[in-house]
Amino acid sequence: MGSKKPKIALPKLPKPNSSAYAPAVLWVFLSQAMATGKSSNFFDRYGFDLLLGSIAAFYVFMVPYTKVEESFNIQAMHDILYHRHHLQNYDHFQFPGVVPRTFIGALVVSTLASPIILVLSFLGAPKVYSLIAVRMVLGGIILSTLRFFRVQIKDKFGHLVEAFFVMLTAIQFHILFYCSRPLPNILALALVNMAYGFWLKGRFYTSLNFLIVATIVFRCDLLLFLGPLGSLLLLTKAISIWGAVKYCAGTAFLCIGVTTLIDSIMWKRLMWPEFEVFWFNSVLNRSSEWGTYPFHWYFTSALPRSLLAAYPLFPLGVILERRILPYILPALFFVVLYSKLPHKELRFIIASVPIFNLAAAVAASRVYNNRKKSFWRLIYLMMLGAVLISLGCTIITFVASYENYPSGYALRDLHQIGGLEGSKSEWWVHIDSFSAMNGISRFCENSFPWRYSKEEDLAMGDFLQRNYTYLLNEHQYVDGFKCLFTVKGFSKLRLLNSLPPISLVMEPKVYVHGSIKNEDIMLMHWPGCS
Repeated sequence: MGSKKPKIALPKLPKPNSSAYAPAVLWVFLSQAMATGKSSNFFDRYGFDLLLGSIAAFYVFMVPYTKVEESFNIQAMHDILYHRHHLQNYDHFQFPGVVPRTFIGALVVSTLASPIILVLSFLGAPKVYSLIAVRMVLGGIILSTLRFFRVQIKDKFGHLVEAFFVMLTAIQFHILFYCSRPLPNILALALVNMAYGFWLKGRFYTSLNFLIVATIVFRCDLLLFLGPLGSLLLLTKAISIWGAVKYCAGTAFLCIGVTTLIDSIMWKRLMWPEFEVFWFNSVLNRSSEWGTYPFHWYFTSALPRSLLAAYPLFPLGVILERRILPYILPALFFVVLYSKLPHKELRFIIASVPIFNLAAAVAASRVYNNRKKSFWRLIYLMMLGAVLISLGCTIITFVASYENYPSGYALRDLHQIGGLEGSKSEWWVHIDSFSAMNGISRFCENSFPWRYSKEEDLAMGDFLQRNYTYLLNEHQYVDGFKCLFTVKGFSKLRLLNSLPPISLVMEPKVYVHGSIKNEDIMLMHWPGCS
């Protein structure tokens, strides 16, 4: 008999609070960055990376679960790590999604994370730790490319602009929260950050090549950025048409070949995923089936929420620093062109956030340098107020996001209190579509005797016939089952006439049921659903 692997119990994640965010660390760091340069070499080189990485890691550990938008890549990472070459077991054949996506990003992240997963598997750790590991690896990739962009900012605009770029990124929510989430937009962001960096270095063809890879492999809609940038470089004679063909055409054909080869193997049919996405969204215009917003939505809702204090600062940066305008124009055209598509989401334009932050950082550094002058003092105080308000908004958004993955918490709690000691039979858990979209992935599943089903389109009376042990769904009452406990989730914000002036409205989102035919379940103590 072999020795048993040691088991690691999954701890409950603590409830977030404003003090956990530790905003004081931000100001200490920035004060060091703006000082005369007497800090240690380590903090000179890696201090900003440590700050941004710490915040991103905090988000990963506090909110490890994923949503439906991330489901393809997160399931693909799981299957690559645990099923390897056994493609028949891969999740995407049973749940292919509306449009196919490339496996290339999942392959890269899974390969880099595989040594960590090997150690975790040896230790017998629950698979949710592997979820944290792959997300940390992805976050490291994104932040390393952001570092490359940031270094070029320092070389071109100075250390103070770099420091404000870091500050603005740190107090914003979306970049650091999403940098570890395997959305196609985030996988593309790694390449976009590299393109920004080479753009600042004056290596224009290299910049275009990174955008070409991002467009062909991960997000076809980045063509709306590639087009304006290429046109601007042509008009300013930074590049030539012949040069673009000479240095970029090969990259385009190579990317089409690689993604077609890899994804045709993984999907078991000839395909170029992003071309099918382009056809679905742009030619058939079917993306509007998932909701529409007015033309101005990106400028009146998405950008203000994602940029926060940087939103009023970036136009000021364009006014104060003439070198900024050429960098802002392609990003503005990107957002304007995207605004013409009826279906809108903030993640669609997240690639424009770093370049807007650059313009805002230029403005902030100019205001900071002139803060002792009478005209600038008021602007400086307004900027400080905007930064503090932004930090408050980020904390509120994080707390709401923490409560926005109810099914992940429901399955975690079921695993911890619903195990039937001494039972040799399988414990079948049915996960309905709502639960599958709000926090549950294959990484959340436990090994035998736990078994899981995501069978769709079941009538309410079908659950009893399937002999499920437990149900996770959005219905409070199911025939043949008893509601064991419920998990609340974020519903909306409510304004109050007291301090704090905002509170989160929570509502029951996921109900966990147990089969009344199972006497062991009925005899156990459960929190109940009242």
